[in-house]
Amino acid sequence: MSDRILIVDDDASIRATFVNHLTEAGYQVTSAPDGAACLAQVAAIDPALVITDVRMPHLSGLELLERLKAARPDLDVIVITAHQDMATAIGAMKAGAYDYLVKPLDLDHIDLVVSRCLRDRAARISARRLAREAAEPYALDRMIGRDSAMIAVFKQIGAVARTRTTVLLRGETGTGKELVARAIHYNSDSAAEPFVALNCSAIPEPLLESELFGHVRGAFTGAVTDRKGRFELAGLGTLFLDEVGDTGPALQSKLLRVLQEREFFPVGGDKSRRTEARVIAATNRDLESLVREGRFREDLYYRLRVAEIRLPPLRDRSGDIPLLARHVLDRACRDLHCEAVTLSQDALAALQAHRWPGNIRELEHTLTRAILAARGGVIRADHILFGAVEAGPIDTVDDDSLEAAERGQVKRVLAKTGGNKRKASGLLGISRPTLDRLIEKYGLAPEVKEVDRQGQES
Repeated sequence: MSDRILIVDDDASIRATFVNHLTEAGYQVTSAPDGAACLAQVAAIDPALVITDVRMPHLSGLELLERLKAARPDLDVIVITAHQDMATAIGAMKAGAYDYLVKPLDLDHIDLVVSRCLRDRAARISARRLAREAAEPYALDRMIGRDSAMIAVFKQIGAVARTRTTVLLRGETGTGKELVARAIHYNSDSAAEPFVALNCSAIPEPLLESELFGHVRGAFTGAVTDRKGRFELAGLGTLFLDEVGDTGPALQSKLLRVLQEREFFPVGGDKSRRTEARVIAATNRDLESLVREGRFREDLYYRLRVAEIRLPPLRDRSGDIPLLARHVLDRACRDLHCEAVTLSQDALAALQAHRWPGNIRELEHTLTRAILAARGGVIRADHILFGAVEAGPIDTVDDDSLEAAERGQVKRVLAKTGGNKRKASGLLGISRPTLDRLIEKYGLAPEVKEVDRQGQES
């Protein structure tokens, strides 16, 4: 064990007892006779835990605790005293003590408290590390875009991230609204708290209330246990409500109450619950028209639109396409476990000339399919198939899986070759047996045209 423990007590025999016992348990242990010596050692050895007596000359244990927590908020402190009284216990815990123990002490109990404290510390450190890693892709200096419209978006993200205000994100489908929501969250003071996302249009209206607010046991058929909703799961973090413009009037009313009162009722519950989660909402709908038509509450509209960020469509920032394409290609190649590919100049020109009705999401789909079609590590213009994301139900823009991209590419190449498997396998850069397996896997047999063997092989 590498965690260092510092024992503070004016009684030399007690210090020796603690040092010997905890050293035998495998910890690195040092000691100090008073608060002043403790403060000097903390600066020198950077302990993980301080165990201090309360009654000491010059600087009491509670005064020492307050000074330690002021200088090192993450330092854990266990307070020990021979004089049990409520005021001391309350004072110790209010000042931030990890625990408060009363003499005489059972050393086995000390072992349990120390072990639990250091485990909790390790868990906190791990959680913060994971939070930093999760936040890394959303750091403002790592977000992609040099266009003036995107620079303005980055500035707005930085401004609202410093606050807890409600934010409304506006933009077409595929412009990266959730990416911006995550950037706001991970650049805020609540970055270590949960980020919880919910697509309001993906859940039937009768179930959406339960998803948001939770429900109590017996609230409806199938509610066999209590269940927390997204507001509770978000805690002190962020709740991202995507496609909020698709919510119905009943739910809009309840959302308004949450934003106004910071409280809600679970479905079937009679006790309100509070939430401190920041709400970031997004929509591609024209909310102003919906308000005029009476399909969206005007008061909710203003509650959501405390701060507003409008994301530009990709066609208005074509200068960013080379940067975005390189980023998408690198990530797609990692996901597909393939070698890095190069984008030819004619392919890049084709990308920049396209209007991108599906925005960045369409760019991701297009380049993923191009990787599957390319051979020799170079994507050419003829590997770029636009409009594929709107091709039909099997290739819908909402299906972001690699399998969907692979199925769509195989289907289109089969169509392009008139179902000729020899030509199709050549264009795809795969063997005939592999193509046969893909045809069977994705149910594409009707796409295959059996060619007369006197002509070309099927």
